[in-house]
Amino acid sequence: MKTFAAAFLSLAFLAALPGAASAAADTSTKSKATRTAAKTAAAPTRKVRSVVLRKAAVPVIPAVPTFGQVAGLHQVDDPLALKSSVAYVLDQDTNEVLFSKNPQAVLPIASITKLMTALVVVEAGLSLDEKISVTDEDIDTEKFTRSRLTVGTTLTRGDMLHLALMASENRAAHALGRNYPGGLDAFVAAMNAKAQSLGMADTHYVEPTGLSSRNQSSAADLAKLVNVTSQVPLLRDLSTSREARVALGKRLVQFHSTNGLLSNPLWDIGLQKTGFINEAGKCLVMQASMAGRKLIMVFLDSSGKASRIADAERMRKWLSTQSEGAAVSAKL
Repeated sequence: MKTFAAAFLSLAFLAALPGAASAAADTSTKSKATRTAAKTAAAPTRKVRSVVLRKAAVPVIPAVPTFGQVAGLHQVDDPLALKSSVAYVLDQDTNEVLFSKNPQAVLPIASITKLMTALVVVEAGLSLDEKISVTDEDIDTEKFTRSRLTVGTTLTRGDMLHLALMASENRAAHALGRNYPGGLDAFVAAMNAKAQSLGMADTHYVEPTGLSSRNQSSAADLAKLVNVTSQVPLLRDLSTSREARVALGKRLVQFHSTNGLLSNPLWDIGLQKTGFINEAGKCLVMQASMAGRKLIMVFLDSSGKASRIADAERMRKWLSTQSEGAAVSAKL
């Protein structure tokens, strides 16, 4: 009994000593490590092969060149170093050409097409309050683009026109053409007839949205189209609208303009339209008042996400300096 008591007291005393437990654990660990090392030394050495995992090469998909790039239009220099291969600025009142770069080049015009679509609809005198619906025929089978106007969406012709010009809604533009008297074929024929009547000899349309690269024109021709459409108050208002809330079923959906310059206080834009498909690059046409002048601007086949806006800004600054220089000369 005394022996058991003495052993119990000894264990209690050791437990109370700082580091006693950790020392015991260290001793046990070292003992195990010694035994493991001995076993390892006795065991035969195994060769371990190192395997290097290499990532599979990702195929590089070349970007689809624009028609302008294929034609070498981007190699033409201009004093502003524009990213657009085609640029054209015209005084709307005097028809004086203030800037010109490849103005006669005939290229795909993407959604700039919708200006002609809108003009034909308005000049046909069709009711803007008549309701038309999106059908399977309006689904894009050319570029397979998406749309928030689902099949079955019903809006007034006026709302469809608004979305086509402001938000560049392809299904809205297609529905407008399809609901023209005589159908889509008659509408496309009317587009081409109007182009011819305006003297747009380099222009040809095959559909009302601009998704087809076969919708083509030149900067000089588009300047004529902008000149006419900018004189239609409805088209001016709808194309320069920044946003609109449209009832799609039970939801109110917000649509926004595709042209950020409309929010820039340095710009006074009377009419505008943007466009893009791979074959056309970034496109932009505008009628704007600047330095006391009404100007028509055309930028086609611009390379880069924001390059058409940057080109327009370069042009605005350049035109401002030109006007200031002319004013100084007049005073002298």
